[in-house]
Amino acid sequence: MTTLSRYTFGTRLALPLAQARPRVEAALAAEGFGVLTEIDVQATLKAKLGVDRPAYVILGACNPPLAHRALEADPAVGALLPCNVVLREDGAETIVEALDPQVAMGIVGSAEIAPIAAEARERLARAVAALERPA
Repeated sequence: MTTLSRYTFGTRLALPLAQARPRVEAALAAEGFGVLTEIDVQATLKAKLGVDRPAYVILGACNPPLAHRALEADPAVGALLPCNVVLREDGAETIVEALDPQVAMGIVGSAEIAPIAAEARERLARAVAALERPA
């Protein structure tokens, strides 16, 4: 797992997106996350703007117990949910990149939210690390 930006971490897989995606979803599921939403950025930009770009999908991943705890602490935190996980093709490889929940939730500035964000980050980090192990 590597830090890919000030607000994301992830890994690079030697697989096209279509083959990487089931592995990503299985790794997320192993950490209690389900995929609630999907945005196919490639298809949307092609349809709306006529722009061609490599495959790029944003998965909205949710861990229900963590989401529940966060919403109980601060109902407005729903604007920061779910956790976004990006799969983007880079040549023959796929970059898997997760928004760091501690960075995203850090804007809340809440002592109640901080440990929830830390646990979400730990779980997402384990999911990313699992992707780096041989299939």
